[in-house]
Amino acid sequence: MLRQIQPRNARSKRALEKKAPQVHENPKKCLFLRGTSCSEIVQLAMTDLYSLKRTLSVRFTKKNAIHPFEDVSSLEFFSEKNDCSLMVFGAHSKKRAHCMTLVRLFNYKVLDMLELYLEPDSFRTLAQFKNKKCAVGLKPLMVFSGTPFDSPTPNAYTLAKSVFTDFFRGEETQTVDVEGLQYMVSISAGEEVDGQPPPKIHLRVYLIRTKRSGQKLPRVEIEEMGPRMDFRVGRVKEADESMMKDALRKPKGLEPKSKKNVETDIVGDKVGRIHLGKQDLGELQTRKMKGLKRSRAAEAESDDDDDDDEEDLVSDDDTTSKRTKH
Repeated sequence: MLRQIQPRNARSKRALEKKAPQVHENPKKCLFLRGTSCSEIVQLAMTDLYSLKRTLSVRFTKKNAIHPFEDVSSLEFFSEKNDCSLMVFGAHSKKRAHCMTLVRLFNYKVLDMLELYLEPDSFRTLAQFKNKKCAVGLKPLMVFSGTPFDSPTPNAYTLAKSVFTDFFRGEETQTVDVEGLQYMVSISAGEEVDGQPPPKIHLRVYLIRTKRSGQKLPRVEIEEMGPRMDFRVGRVKEADESMMKDALRKPKGLEPKSKKNVETDIVGDKVGRIHLGKQDLGELQTRKMKGLKRSRAAEAESDDDDDDDEEDLVSDDDTTSKRTKH
């Protein structure tokens, strides 16, 4: 366990605040580690994955006596020391040849792990494809094809889909420039057949090329850029329910604020209700126009009419009073 560090200056205080939980978290960084025995094929594969995630990755080349499924204390130590929430651990043994372990961490604690065995016969490095490469730090398009990835029950393939999505996601953006979509990551798996070994996971990376088509929309072609990897599924460590619930919890600052007196009708239009106080329309200032003003003659006639009406009322009252006397 790491001891609690008290900041001695402003620089160390800013570093600790950066590691603290935040409403808008920083992009997930990946740490690449190797064990005491690691084959050359696994090292080349980790180098290619590191190049695809260049700006958000840290790579260690020294040997580490780590066994992820037996003791995770070393992984948690490296995670907190380097502020990384993703890990790729490479190892090689007679029982588990060309093994790559994908690890996800939450709050510097191991959340879940997936073990993949790389097939050496079909493996091709990034340098073996003699073509143009994509720029560094771009977000890829991701394609998952195969029914095992869409299984309603959690399994190794649904976990692989979640882990690879977190690995290649990068920074979260609201808008993406079309010119920045330069490569695509395709991950596929075959159908599961009873009595047969589990299907392999095929990882391919393609370069996206746009060419003229004589229309507004260009013609899109893909060209394999590398690396090419085929994996067999190994051991799986599923996440604890309580820890996964905490990891998926959204902070209060990200929840949308509800607006009062605003509703959406069946059509989808936004309807609002406004509450106003009592208004005195007599003091309402209207537009003054010459055409709406009354002339003096009209005002005089209206005054005469008012006087005649008053005389009629008085005469009627007098007659009624005389009748009552008799």
